[in-house]
Amino acid sequence: MKSLGIVSVVAALKRFYGPPPPPIAKTAFELILAENVAYLVTDAERRAALAMLRRTVGTRPDEIASASRDELRRITGSGILPEQFAVKLETCGRIALEEFEGDVESILELPLATAKKALRTFPGIGEPGAEKILLFAGHQPLLAPESNGLRVLVRVGLLADRKSYAATYAGARPLAAELGGWRSVSVAHRVLRHHGQVRCRRTNPQCGGCPLRAGCPSASVIPRS
Repeated sequence: MKSLGIVSVVAALKRFYGPPPPPIAKTAFELILAENVAYLVTDAERRAALAMLRRTVGTRPDEIASASRDELRRITGSGILPEQFAVKLETCGRIALEEFEGDVESILELPLATAKKALRTFPGIGEPGAEKILLFAGHQPLLAPESNGLRVLVRVGLLADRKSYAATYAGARPLAAELGGWRSVSVAHRVLRHHGQVRCRRTNPQCGGCPLRAGCPSASVIPRS
């Protein structure tokens, strides 16, 4: 790889890792629930917790709001702070019913700034989370990189590491335009995140054998195994 653009980076990662797993959910409300269903768990544990919620309680706002605290605690118990996250699930159901008449999907049709503001009324959803929901629900081609993906973009030289996380994150937004529609952007989000998790880690990055190494300006300066 002679030069690193976002398109070539994503293509190289897709070739190296294969197609990424699909998003954990497709609807706005399930994506909100996924952020609150368990705390400090692996991706597999989060998927399992959401699957258990679907199976035992349901994922409609009225089903969440009418569930007992014990039922919800059994779901959130796969992570730490299960009581606090059971309350968060309850709050998600209540907000959906009281603020959106149970129709959270209607948020997706709102103008971008309004939709992000509406999604941020739910627990655990900041601006990056709101943008990720709009991406995975198929309504906005927003790259929305989380910390692992953002680190990859900085290290390969596609993004400046600014003084604050928010500023660095904001700098990544224009990159999405180079990737095309939301499906391509969604794949990019997921492969960048995976690469940051398993190889381009914050400490002890595995630069040897990295598919981006030939064009990565950080490969020669980061201590690696």
